[in-house]
Amino acid sequence: MDIITRKENGILTIEFNRPDKKNSITSAMYQIMADTLKEAEKDAAVRVILFCGQTDMFTAGNDLEDFLNNKQELADLPVAQFIGNLSMAGKPVIAAAAGLAIGIGTTMLLHCDLVYAADNARFSMPFAKLGLCPEFASSMLLPQLIGYQRAADLLLFGESFSASEALNMGLVNKVLTTADLLPYAYARAAKLVGLPASSLRATKSLMKARLADTVAAHMSEEGRIFSSMLQAPEAKEAFVAFFERRPPDFTKFS
Repeated sequence: MDIITRKENGILTIEFNRPDKKNSITSAMYQIMADTLKEAEKDAAVRVILFCGQTDMFTAGNDLEDFLNNKQELADLPVAQFIGNLSMAGKPVIAAAAGLAIGIGTTMLLHCDLVYAADNARFSMPFAKLGLCPEFASSMLLPQLIGYQRAADLLLFGESFSASEALNMGLVNKVLTTADLLPYAYARAAKLVGLPASSLRATKSLMKARLADTVAAHMSEEGRIFSSMLQAPEAKEAFVAFFERRPPDFTKFS
C-alpha cells in the first residue's frame, strides 16, 4: 500500500509508503488520504491524526507524471479534496517529518497543529521554479507565520531549507534525531488522546475561526491561477526539463 492507515489507542496514523518513488503522491494516494480524513471526523475512536513517512523521506510532493496525465480541473482532483479536508480537520493533526518534504510536503504542514521534524529534514516549495504559483494557501499563511521577507525568499527562490531553519521560523515545534522523532510524536499524540476531545476541538476551532473563510477563498484563488499556469509555456518547459534531466531555459519567455 502506498498509503498506510492504522488506528490504535485513539491515534490515526497516515503514513506515506512509496519509498521507491520518494513517497511522491498520486491521485489515488490523495483520494485515500482525503477519504480517511473525512471518515476520521465522524469516528469517535479517532482523537488525534498523525502524518509520517520514513526516516529519510516524508514526501517528495506530487508524482509529476501522474499529475500531468490528469486532465481534470485542479478543483476536481483528489488533491483538492485532501487539501480541503486537512485544512478543515476539527481534530488535532500532528506531522512527523524526516528527510525530504517537498512542495505539498511542506505546505501541508501549515495546516497541521503540531509539526515535529528530524534533524535530517529538508523542506522546499519549488513552485516558482516549475513555472507555477504556491498552493494550499501557502502564499497567505507563510508570510503570516514567518514574515513577508522570509516567505518571499522561500517562495520566490524555491530553495531548500533545514530543520533548524524551519524551527527558527516557527514552521516546526521541535527538532529531534531520526530515532527519536516518531516516539516523541506518538508520545505527544498520546498525551492529547488523554485530554478532553471537546476541549481540543473547541480550542482548535477558536484559533482557526478568524481565518477559516479567508484560507478557503485563498486556496480557491491559488487553485485557479495554478491551473492556468500549469498550461503555460513556462511550466511545460520546466516539466520537460525535469524529465530530460536538464536545467530549464526560461530566457525565451517574458
